[in-house]
Amino acid sequence: MIEWVPLASGARPVPRPVAAPLVWAGAFGGALVLVALLNGTVGSGRPGLALLVLSVLAALLGLCARFTAAPGTAVLCWLSLNGFAIPPAGVLTWTGRRDALWLACLFGAALVGTALARVAHARAAYRRLGAATGPESPEPGPGDF
Repeated sequence: MIEWVPLASGARPVPRPVAAPLVWAGAFGGALVLVALLNGTVGSGRPGLALLVLSVLAALLGLCARFTAAPGTAVLCWLSLNGFAIPPAGVLTWTGRRDALWLACLFGAALVGTALARVAHARAAYRRLGAATGPESPEPGPGDF
């Protein structure tokens, strides 16, 4: 006989973030696809545009991730940016300030996306919990006995 059991034992006011390996898989695949799309349409000599697009990707992935996934997301996006968005394609290089700035931009975008999601989820949870208790009774006045 089949017994139906509820999957959750109560209301979860804040959604759980996605596991870091799934976010990193999305960063790796998404960055490769976006860089390939940019190289096919615009050309491979525009790292500024690629950085902007990959920063948006990192921020979008940050919306569903934990804070601990941000460094890995930034590194995976940087690998695609450095390896395929700047000539010579397929060669990883390290140019001190430029690559440090790119990593910082990607890391910051991932952190901003995650922070925005946490604040939005916390505000929504606060509203749901506040609405569940109902309106408070007014304080009794001097003639309300």
